[in-house]
Amino acid sequence: MPNPSKHPPGELRRSQILTTYGPGSMIDMPNHSVVIGGLNHWSEAGRKLVEEERLAAKVARLLEVSSIQLYTPPCDGSDPNAPRTGITAFTFPTWFLAQVNQSLTYAGREYRSRPLVPARQLVDGGNSYFGEDRKKVPVVPVRFVRSCINGHLADIDWPAFVHDDFASSCRGPLWLDEGGSGSDFADIFVRCERCSKRRPLSNATLAKVLGPCRGERPWLGQGQTASEPCRGEHDQVQYARLLVRSASNAYFSQTLSVISLPDNDAKVREAVGKVWQNTLQVVENIETLRMLRNLPQAKSALEGLAEEAIMAEIFRRRAGGSSDTEPGKSIKQVEIETLLSSPDSEREDVLEGDFYATTRDLSGLEPGFAERIDRVVLVHRLKEVIAQVGFTRFEPVMPTIDGELDIGVRRAALDIEPSWVPAIENRGEGVFIAFKKQAIDAWLARQEVRARGKKLKAGFDTWRRRRGITEHQFPGLPYVMLHSLSHLLITAVSLECGYSATAIRERIYAGDAGHGILLYTGSTGSEGTLGGLVGVGKHIEGHLRFALELGQLCSNDPVCAGHDPDSHQEERFLHGAACHSCLLIAEPSCERGNEFLDRALVTPTVEGLGAEFFFEKNLNLL
Repeated sequence: MPNPSKHPPGELRRSQILTTYGPGSMIDMPNHSVVIGGLNHWSEAGRKLVEEERLAAKVARLLEVSSIQLYTPPCDGSDPNAPRTGITAFTFPTWFLAQVNQSLTYAGREYRSRPLVPARQLVDGGNSYFGEDRKKVPVVPVRFVRSCINGHLADIDWPAFVHDDFASSCRGPLWLDEGGSGSDFADIFVRCERCSKRRPLSNATLAKVLGPCRGERPWLGQGQTASEPCRGEHDQVQYARLLVRSASNAYFSQTLSVISLPDNDAKVREAVGKVWQNTLQVVENIETLRMLRNLPQAKSALEGLAEEAIMAEIFRRRAGGSSDTEPGKSIKQVEIETLLSSPDSEREDVLEGDFYATTRDLSGLEPGFAERIDRVVLVHRLKEVIAQVGFTRFEPVMPTIDGELDIGVRRAALDIEPSWVPAIENRGEGVFIAFKKQAIDAWLARQEVRARGKKLKAGFDTWRRRRGITEHQFPGLPYVMLHSLSHLLITAVSLECGYSATAIRERIYAGDAGHGILLYTGSTGSEGTLGGLVGVGKHIEGHLRFALELGQLCSNDPVCAGHDPDSHQEERFLHGAACHSCLLIAEPSCERGNEFLDRALVTPTVEGLGAEFFFEKNLNLL
C-alpha cells in the first residue's frame, strides 16, 4: 500500500493542468520523461464538481455525447490519512541516450557519440544501463518522437529509420552522433554499429520517412491505439512526423470557457446540483422526491424550495437542458446580451452571487468618444469557468470569434469514453466597453478601410494555404480592430489599475448581438479581485486616450507600420502593423494567441493609411 504522506514525484497547479500539462502532454521529471495519463487514469478522490450547465451543454454537443460532467483536477489534501489523490503518468519515450563521453571522427569532422538504448535494457528503475565494460551508465530520454496531426504519439522506430527499411532484420546496437551544438537536424546522425549504416536525422523531416501513423495513444494506457485507422483530410492515410518532445508545438490544449451569468432559477438549480449525483438523479415522480428530500444529505440543501420547482429542474436536467435562454445562441452572444442589459444603478438583491455589473453614466463623455462608445459596464464580480475538451499537436486550433469550437476540427481524445472533462473556476472583476453599431458600419464603409481589409485577408489566405487549413475563416475587420484596441488597453491600464498585464485577460465580441471589449481578471491565486478594473471603467476616457497614443508610434517604426501581411519574406501573415514592441502581449492574456492584430485599424500610424477607427482630429491625440 502506498504511503499517503509520501510526496508525488511532481506537482502542478490546477490551472497548469488545463493549459499546458493536460492529458497527452510530455513532461520532464527530475529522473524521467513522462506523458500525462488520460482522464481514465485520474484519481476520483480530491476532485470537485463544477456547476456550469451552459458550458457542460456546449462541451457535450462538441464531444457528441448525451451529457458531460465538469470536475476540477484532483487536488492533494492536507489530511495525511485521506485517500491518495493524483494523476497517473506513463514513462515516455521508451528510448534513451546513455551519458557516455565518446567521440567519433567521420569525414574529417568530430562528433559526440552516445548509445541509443531501448527501455528493456535499463536497470535501476530505468535510470541506467550496463555499458560496454559492464559498468552502470546513467541515461536520459531521447529528445525525438513521432506524432501526427491527429495528436497520436509514439517512439520513432530507430532500427527501421537508420536502415531505411521497416522490414530490416539487422538489430545491431544504435548510436546517436551529434556534431556542433546538436540543435541542427543535419548535424545529428543515427548509426548502426553492426552494419555501419548511418543516416542524418534531417531525413526524418521528409514526408512518409517515419512511416504511417498507427494511432498510438500512450496517455490512455500502454498499447492504446485509435479505434479507426489514422487518416487525414479526404480520408487519406496519415503519416507520422518528427516531433521534438520539449518543443512549443508538441502540445496545444483546446479549452472552452464561459462567463457564469445570473439565472432567474439559479437558487433552485444550485440546490439541486448539490445533491443531484448522490440523491435526486433517481427521482421519477413527486412521491419519490418527498421521500428523498428528507434524507440528511438533501434536507438542508432543498429546504424552503417548492416541490414543483424541484421537479421541473429534475426533468430539465434529465432532458439535457441548458441554461441558455435559446439553445441556438453562441457562448458570446449570451454573454454580451447580459452585459448590455446591466442596470444603471446598484441593486441590493444582487450584491451576492457570481455575477454583478452596473452601467456607468456617460453623459460627460467628450464627443470624440461619445460618437463611438455605446456604454461602459462596470463588472464588479464575475466567474469564468474553463474546461479542456482535447488537444492538438503541431498547430493550435483556436475558438471562433463567437467562443465556439468546431465539431469537425481534429482533436486528440482525453479519455476512451469521456463522461467528464477537467474544469477550473476563476473569479475576478472587469470592465466592458460596448461600441455603437452605426460607428462600426460607417468605419467599414470607408474606402481606406476596405483597402486595408483586402491586405489583411490576403495575408490570411496565404497563411491558410501554407498550412493546408480549410476550417478557419477570416474573423472580419471589426474583430481585428477591437482585438488590437484591447491589447493597447491592457498595456495602458496595467500601469495604473494595480494588476500586472499578465493578470488581465480579454474577451472580444464582434457579431450581430453587438461589438465590445471585456477586460477582466481571472486568477486562481490572490490576484483577481482588487477592484482596479472597475476603477478603470469609471475613468475610461483617459485610459483610452493613452492606449491610442501608445498605438500611434512603435519603436520598430517605420518597419512595423509598413509591414505587408502577405509578405513571404517575414511570414507574419496574420499581423498588420503589429510586433512585440507595440501590440503583442502575454499569450495567456490573449484569446487568439497574439494573432489577427493591426494597430493601423485603431489609430493613425506613420504610414498614414487613413484606415483608423479613431480619428486624430477629433480626439486631440498627440
